[in-house]
Amino acid sequence: MKRYIPILLLAALIALPDTHLQAQYRKKVPATQIIKEGQNKRQWLRSKADTSWHPTPGGLYDQLTNPEANVKKGKKTEPVIDPSGKHKVRETAYDTVFKFTEFDGKKTYYINYDYNKFRQVRWQSGDDRDFENFDPVWDYLCSAGRIAMHICAVYAINPNVTDADQRAELKERAEMEALISLDYFRDILMEEEMKNKISYKVVEVDYRYWKGESYFIDPQPTSDIIRVGVVCDFTTKKANLFPSAAANAKTYADIKFFPNDATIQPSFLPEVEDLAQYLKDNPDYEVLLTGHCDNVGTEVYNMGLSRQRAIEVKKALMRRGIQDFRIEIIAKGDTEPVGDNTTLAGRTANNRVNVVIQ
Repeated sequence: MKRYIPILLLAALIALPDTHLQAQYRKKVPATQIIKEGQNKRQWLRSKADTSWHPTPGGLYDQLTNPEANVKKGKKTEPVIDPSGKHKVRETAYDTVFKFTEFDGKKTYYINYDYNKFRQVRWQSGDDRDFENFDPVWDYLCSAGRIAMHICAVYAINPNVTDADQRAELKERAEMEALISLDYFRDILMEEEMKNKISYKVVEVDYRYWKGESYFIDPQPTSDIIRVGVVCDFTTKKANLFPSAAANAKTYADIKFFPNDATIQPSFLPEVEDLAQYLKDNPDYEVLLTGHCDNVGTEVYNMGLSRQRAIEVKKALMRRGIQDFRIEIIAKGDTEPVGDNTTLAGRTANNRVNVVIQ
């Protein structure tokens, strides 16, 4: 009878419902997941870390390129790249985190921080993590309990890169780099078991517009991809992190020209005077001048004529004290008519310079 006892015990163990003890007998722990006795968990994770730039499986980059992956049933993945493209917004439009000990949900903050450093911080131990300029935000997240935050990695392509194909390649690389960096920040939050609700975004800004006058004073960046920094907003509502710098600016009517002519008519000089004074009174604003013409003439001639019209308005503003860098010009030729080119009234309407404060 004694020799049957081990067999009976084994049969009883198999017949039992899955218990924690039984699961331990069945489950085999992969050798790669075994941490040696006395070894720090973070040190082990760091030793296993992939230090290359490959995206984290299921991370923000995966969600962008493969929307079907890692999405719970009935839910959609939140877009993480702003589809509107390059933003014209100034650094001075934001508050700085160093002005406050607590954050205001009605304000948006800019931090001059290289978001790629999230990679380095990820593999530091919790007590030794140094976020540098991002420290005020991190301290707030640690102390404020459950809060909602919008965080956006902001980059720019160096204005000196003029080749369109090269800029497109740099843009793609910059977006991937920023998404992976935000993934590292998300990993930090998960490791610290934080309950804060964070939404992530990546946007490109027009670097010259972002810097304003300081663009001509500060040292010029040498890298093709400029990591401008991080923009944060602390609120439960959907936040507009990039409001137009001239959302409430004054609007101006088109400046009209005679056909086949680029001379500003005396009747429009008062409008030019008013525009110049308005730009002086609002030093944060710039102006976009878009030249147009009718369809009489060749494509090349019309493009040159429309550009010359915009240049004449720009020269008139500069003579009245407006700096060159605050005036942007574009030539559209006859590609965007507002009137019917088969009629005299329509052609007259199309010979114009459109004025937009930005």
